[in-house]
Amino acid sequence: MPSTRALRRFDPRRSPPPRQSSQAAAAAAKEEEEASPWLPSSSFTSSSSSSASALFKHSAALSAAGPRGGSGTRVYPLRDFPGGDAAALGGAFRDNVRWLLKQWSCAPGSGSAWRALLSDERTGALVPIVAVEELAAASPSPLCDLCRCAGWSHHWVSKRKYHFIIPAVVDWDQPIRADALLGHTDHLLQGLIHSNGFGHLVTLHGRDGGSTFLSGCQIMDIWDQLCAALRVKAVSVVDLTQKHSVDLRLLLGVAQGKTWFTRWGYCLAKGCFSVSRSTYAAALEALATLPVDCLRSRHVRRVVTIYRRLSNKPLATVREFLLCLLDWKHLEAPLSPPPVKTSPRLMFLLPKSCMVKRLRQPYQRFEDVVDLLECRWSKKRLLSAAEVVVEKLREHADGTRITRQAVRDAARGAIGDTGLLDFVIKSLNDTVVGNHIVRRVPDPENRVLHFSLEEYAEPEPQPQADHELEPVEVDAEHSPPAVRWPNTAEAERDLRAVCRAMVEARSEAAQAVLDCKHWVKWWGLRDESDDQLRFLVEWRPQPWEATELTRPMPPGDIVVVPLHTSIGELLVEAEHALRDTYCFFEDFQAESLDGIAGDKWDPVMLGGAESGDTIGVHGHGADMETGLRCQGGADAWEVQCVCGAQDDDGERMVACDACNVWHHTRCVGIADGAPVPPLFLCISCSGALMAAGPISG
Repeated sequence: MPSTRALRRFDPRRSPPPRQSSQAAAAAAKEEEEASPWLPSSSFTSSSSSSASALFKHSAALSAAGPRGGSGTRVYPLRDFPGGDAAALGGAFRDNVRWLLKQWSCAPGSGSAWRALLSDERTGALVPIVAVEELAAASPSPLCDLCRCAGWSHHWVSKRKYHFIIPAVVDWDQPIRADALLGHTDHLLQGLIHSNGFGHLVTLHGRDGGSTFLSGCQIMDIWDQLCAALRVKAVSVVDLTQKHSVDLRLLLGVAQGKTWFTRWGYCLAKGCFSVSRSTYAAALEALATLPVDCLRSRHVRRVVTIYRRLSNKPLATVREFLLCLLDWKHLEAPLSPPPVKTSPRLMFLLPKSCMVKRLRQPYQRFEDVVDLLECRWSKKRLLSAAEVVVEKLREHADGTRITRQAVRDAARGAIGDTGLLDFVIKSLNDTVVGNHIVRRVPDPENRVLHFSLEEYAEPEPQPQADHELEPVEVDAEHSPPAVRWPNTAEAERDLRAVCRAMVEARSEAAQAVLDCKHWVKWWGLRDESDDQLRFLVEWRPQPWEATELTRPMPPGDIVVVPLHTSIGELLVEAEHALRDTYCFFEDFQAESLDGIAGDKWDPVMLGGAESGDTIGVHGHGADMETGLRCQGGADAWEVQCVCGAQDDDGERMVACDACNVWHHTRCVGIADGAPVPPLFLCISCSGALMAAGPISG
C-alpha cells in the first residue's frame, strides 16, 4: 500500500546550500541568450572560479587530443549530440543504450558507470555526461515512484534503469562514483530511463540553478536529442519550475497557451485532483481573457496605464498584458522618449485683441488629478469627499494651518469610509477644489503635515493692442503626461503583481492550472526506412494467470528483426525481449504468437503482419509470486477521492482506517503541513458510524 507522500519531494527547490558562482565563466556564458523568458530555476548557483579555470585548462588539453580525449573518453559536439552514433541506433532502447555505452569510457573499477564529453565550440568547454546502470535486483528501491505518479503503475518492473547525468560544475573534474552521483540532488541534468524505453526527466537546472556554461534550453536540447537517438518510447516530467516565486506553468500557460516544456513536444499527461484536459483548457482561457481592468490590485491598474502609453497598445486582457511584460524584459529603453498619441490640434484665426495669454498654472484641479488616480472609488465619490474636506477646513482652519489628524477627525463624521477619507487627504496637495486651493506643508520641526486654504481666482485674459489676425492652435483635450520607461527589474516585479492579482480574481481557475503538473512526450514505435521489421510484442496471460492480475496490461515491447526473419525467429526474439527487460519474465518461455499466421519456418513477411503491428505472445514461466511485478507494487489498493481521482497522482494521500480507501489530504480538509490524524474515517464510513448511533456496553 502506498505511503503518504507529496510531489514536493520532486521539487528542485529542495536542494543543497548555494555555491559561489564563477565570474569568469559567467562572462563567457552571457553570450548564450535564453530562448525562454524565465529559466527553470532552483535555489543554488555554480562553482568556484578556481575550479572553472582548472576546467578550462583540462578542456583545452582534451580538445587537442582529437575526437577521443587523452584518456580515451568519447567527445561529441554539444549541438549535435550524439552525432554520427545516432545512425547506428536503430534497434529497441535496451539494445541501443548498451551499444552507445560501449563507445564511452567506463569508470575504473566500476562496470556500471560510463562517461563521455560534450564539446562546446563557442566557449571551448568540455561538458561531462555520465550514465549509471542501476539493477532492480540490487536496488534499495526497485519500484519507481515516478512511474506511479505518471500513471504508469501498471508497467512491469524493468530489470535495469539508466541514469543520464550532467553533474554540477564543481564535480566535473571529480572521478566517477556511481553511488555518489545517484545520491546528489544538485545535478544540472538527471534523467532516468527504464530498459523498456519509458523514462522520466528528474532534474534540470539552468544558469539560475548553477549552470555556468549551459543554458536551460541547451541542457533540454541535449536530453531531447539523447532520447530521440536511443529510441525512447515516452518521457514524463513533473513541471514544478519557478522563477522569482512565480510558477512558470501558470505564467507561460496563460500568456502563451503552453508551458516551457511544450516547445520540445511535451503535452499534458493528466491533472492532479482529477483535473481533466478540458478543465485545464477552460481554466487557461478564463485566465487569459480576464480583463485587466477587473483586477483589484492598485499597483496593476497603475502600471497598466504606463505600459499602455509606452506601447500604444490597448492591453485589454491579462494575456495581452503578460505578453507585453514578457517582451518588455528584452527591450532597451529608447534614447528619446517614445512619441505619445495626442489629440488633434484645431487651427483658428483670431484677432490678437481676442487672444488670451496662457499662464502656466502651479495648481491642478482635483477633478483632473482624479483622472490619473487608480483606486476602487468612483470619481463622483472622490470629488464629493474632497468638497467635504474643504468645507471642514473652512470651518476649523479659520485662515490658519491645522494638522492632518485634525482634518481627518473633523471630516470623519461626514465620510464614513475611512479608507476613502485617507486616500482623498493624501491626494490633496496644491490642488484646486471649487474656489479654494488646498495647501499641504510639513512642519519644519516635527515634520507633521499641516493643511490650509487659499482663495482661488481664474487668471484674467490680457488683450493685445493691435487687431491683426494670427493663427492659434488649440488642443481638443490635454495630452497625457510623460511616463518613465520601466527597466527589467520593474517588469519582473509587475509580472509577479499581475500573476498575484490574476490568482485572486480567478482562484479556482488558477488552482486548476497549477494542479496540472504531469507532462509527457511520446515517441512510441517509429518505423524507419530501412530493411528492418519492427513489432510491438505483448504477453498474453493464461486464464488462471489473468485472474491474478489486478491492473491493466502494460504496452508492448519493441522487437526489431530483418526482413527475411521467420516466424520462429520472431518468437525467439519476442521471448528474449521479455526475459531481458523485465523481472517478471525471468524464466518465461514463449510458445506461440497471435496476430501472425504460418508455421515457425515461414517468413514473417508472408504471415499477414506488417511492420508496426502488435503481436501477442503466449507461453509459460511468468513469475506470479515475485514482488517485482508492477511498478505500483504487489498490493491492491484503491483510490476513491471526493474530487473524482481513482489513481495515484503523486499528491499527499491518507487511507480510511475503516474501508482502507485512499483520499487526498487536501480534499478531506487536512492542510499540507498538518500531520495526518491517528484515526481517519472517510465521509462514507463516518456517516455510517453516526447513523448506527451510540454503541451500548
